[in-house]
Amino acid sequence: MKFVMPGGTGQVGTVLKRALSAAGHDVVVLGRHPAGPGEVRWDGETLGPWAAEIDGSDVVVNLAGRSVNCRYTPGNLRQMMDSRVHSARVVGEAIAAAGRPPRVWLQMSTATVYAHRFDAPNDETTGVIGGTEPGVPGYWGYSVDIAKAWEREQEGAATPHTRKVALRAAMVMSPDRGGVFDVLLRLARLGLGGPVGGGAQYVSWIHDRDFARAVEFLVARDDVEGPVNLAAPEPLPQRAFMRALRAAGSVPVGLPATRWMAEIGAFVLRSDTELLLKSRRVVPGRLLEAGFAFERPEWPGAADDLVRRLRGRAVR
Repeated sequence: MKFVMPGGTGQVGTVLKRALSAAGHDVVVLGRHPAGPGEVRWDGETLGPWAAEIDGSDVVVNLAGRSVNCRYTPGNLRQMMDSRVHSARVVGEAIAAAGRPPRVWLQMSTATVYAHRFDAPNDETTGVIGGTEPGVPGYWGYSVDIAKAWEREQEGAATPHTRKVALRAAMVMSPDRGGVFDVLLRLARLGLGGPVGGGAQYVSWIHDRDFARAVEFLVARDDVEGPVNLAAPEPLPQRAFMRALRAAGSVPVGLPATRWMAEIGAFVLRSDTELLLKSRRVVPGRLLEAGFAFERPEWPGAADDLVRRLRGRAVR
């Protein structure tokens, strides 16, 4: 099959292209700065020659959007919103104009759409959409607004011949250099892998190979559309998550960090504390109901595998 991946030059795109190419699929990546074979230029906002790649393709997986690993300044938040909404809109326009539209459009979304909560997990049916929780910074609601606008743009696109799935993805853990797992392990090795802000907040995650397998599963399942949570079935509190990561990386001690210490660390890393402090207790209700079987459903085993692969750089 031919897969077209707008915005596929980042970590998640790397994971997915590696898996799809290994499975024998033809993968075309749309990016602002194409650097090699199989990459085509686009601007993420306007129709152009790149749309010819979508016409006649089998699957579009839109991953485009400004990285959330940044300070949540008003300007960065606006860029995060615009890059997601505009790219989803123009992808919808390209599909609508195609003489042979793709069979399925998988649109990246985020597990951040759900509320900050500790009491119960969020699945697609009973989960609580965030944005109005008491006791959290007001700008956290803007992240939820971004996710809702992102999904709304796909839902409203006039693509009657193309099935649409919104991928509410948790953090994708891979051994790729510079990815979220690599960063967390480096922090742990520096002694900074302890609980943050008490560590009771839940961490939702998904192993890179399960992420790629879930994408292929959803492509094959013509009966699944709408929002789907891409997260391992066992989210766990941040203190337990980091404990298992330290064990996998043979790191004996992790210093705890208060909320104000997390603020300083996030400032130094040019990131934001929402990524550390929001409780993302997300479970894959629809995937499990459809019969998807996770190879790495629990974090300790997943972390062991990722550390082994990272050490050998055997990223296959």
